[in-house]
Amino acid sequence: MIDNNLKYCREDLKMTQTEFGDLFGVSKGTVSSWENGYSFMPLEKLISFSNQYGYSLDFICNLSHDSEKSNKLKNTDKKQIGKTLRNLRKSLQLSQDEFSKKCNIPQSTYSHYEIGYKMVTTLNLYSICKTYHVSMDTLLSNN
Repeated sequence: MIDNNLKYCREDLKMTQTEFGDLFGVSKGTVSSWENGYSFMPLEKLISFSNQYGYSLDFICNLSHDSEKSNKLKNTDKKQIGKTLRNLRKSLQLSQDEFSKKCNIPQSTYSHYEIGYKMVTTLNLYSICKTYHVSMDTLLSNN
């Protein structure tokens, strides 16, 4: 279970879980699961929400307590995100194996992220940002 501010954001927008779910084509139960940290909103939906309502990804994912609105564009191109992750890892002078182990991500999965074969999951991106003390907003706005 991972703590997040999604419920705060939804309530700040004066939306019910049903209304929020309708925005993303999911059920009230799915929204509840996201808000309670049992699952994570898919990254594309999270970015869309951030862009539409101006909340920073760092605030939504509780990486920052600053609720200041953010209007940064976030790219969902998996190859560009992979390149950004690779640049971060190289700046830390870590192998893929070292980098991924610290985040509890299988090395083969992380490798797929770096080469842009798969989109990084919100949970794994959260883990990377938390482990290496980097901003999710910054990582995704650099694309």
